[in-house]
Amino acid sequence: MNKFMVFILSSMFLLSVAYQADAESPKRLQIVDSLEIEQVESSFPVGFTLMTQGKRQYVAYYDANHQMTVAYREVESRKWEYKRLDEKIGWDSHNRVTMVADNKGYLHVSGNMHCVPLVYFRSKRPWDIASLERVVSMVGKQEQRVTYPNFMLGPNNELIYHYRDGSSGSGSEIYNVFDSDSMSWKRLLDTPLIDGEKKMNAYMTGPSKGPDGWFHLGWVWRDTPDCKTNHDPSYARSCDLIHWETVEGKRVELPIYFETAGLLIDAVPPGGGIINGSLGIGFDSSKNVVATYHKFDENGNTQVYAGRFANGRWNINQVTDWDYRWDFQGGGSIISEIGLGTISPHEKGKLAMSYRHDKYGSGLLVLDEKSLKLTGTEKKQSLYPPGIVKPESNFEGMKVKIETDSGDDGDPASRYILRWETLPPNRDRARTGALPKPTTLRLIKLQ
Repeated sequence: MNKFMVFILSSMFLLSVAYQADAESPKRLQIVDSLEIEQVESSFPVGFTLMTQGKRQYVAYYDANHQMTVAYREVESRKWEYKRLDEKIGWDSHNRVTMVADNKGYLHVSGNMHCVPLVYFRSKRPWDIASLERVVSMVGKQEQRVTYPNFMLGPNNELIYHYRDGSSGSGSEIYNVFDSDSMSWKRLLDTPLIDGEKKMNAYMTGPSKGPDGWFHLGWVWRDTPDCKTNHDPSYARSCDLIHWETVEGKRVELPIYFETAGLLIDAVPPGGGIINGSLGIGFDSSKNVVATYHKFDENGNTQVYAGRFANGRWNINQVTDWDYRWDFQGGGSIISEIGLGTISPHEKGKLAMSYRHDKYGSGLLVLDEKSLKLTGTEKKQSLYPPGIVKPESNFEGMKVKIETDSGDDGDPASRYILRWETLPPNRDRARTGALPKPTTLRLIKLQ
């Protein structure tokens, strides 16, 4: 079985440095080769995909003319082949382009969607980018207002595609499954997984497979396109992506609604300081779920919180004591002032999660595993050499973007990465005035 690319849009905070929370961090990787792909747009960020499958290597991206493009090479070759797809991005940082190969080698590409009709391409021949062509629909319904396309591998190695149908503040989560014999899609679920009933929508963290073999899903609700209206972090789990249950193991009827009992982690109100992308679903050394997020404390400052379910309730602990308020609001892709990683086991008796803060810098928050209280902070351990993470452009505000290899399961220590530079988000609007020149998209080999 070929590995499938797994992309979960779990965070709007795409960090340009990988962090290692284990006690024994690996040595910093070194660049052993660098290969130019081509020039790409640099005035706004948007996600690309790198996929290595054996001796084949694919990159899905937008070129300097905003054209959706797929590049291909044999791993031993330095020559790229290109396929320009009939799709152009505007200035929307939501519109990541995603790519996967199914178990027969047919290529699937999707992206450039933010509340617009489905954009999906599939190859007519295995592994062949030249045969990529547009497929106008998957199942023919609820495909007119698509956002956040994600391919993932199901429990039986089936290819699954899920997305939001609707808009921010009014949407539902749809799941399709692909039959590679008939080359057709059908619904995985008869109903949406989560339905905002046109009153709100859920912003997802996952579903992703945990160390216990279950699929774990976190989400926050949002009432309107204004990001300050996020609220109520919640959680559910499943063994097969079809049957769902609460953290206590009680069956959950689908679709999940805001009123569905047993799923709430913390009753954070709208305007309470939680934002989509901040909710992390991690695990302690006993494979118990630990939810992390930020919200306002009683003084109105933004703090990190960690919660774990025990004795019939979520036990929530305030981790930080920062004198800072991130007062986010409005619509569109915003610049993050605080970014959080996912918690995981650290040294014995400790857990750790990465953080980035406009005032307090970046590093690791180290927690006592039993109490979830902060024991201290540590410097972050970057796996990448300084030459990768430092911008080459002299244009003010440029940041380095890095994508890991989906063919290596997204491991930050993967053998290959993509690197390019862009300005930060601009609420999905075109910038005016002087703009940076297109920058080089590079494939970098590390060891």
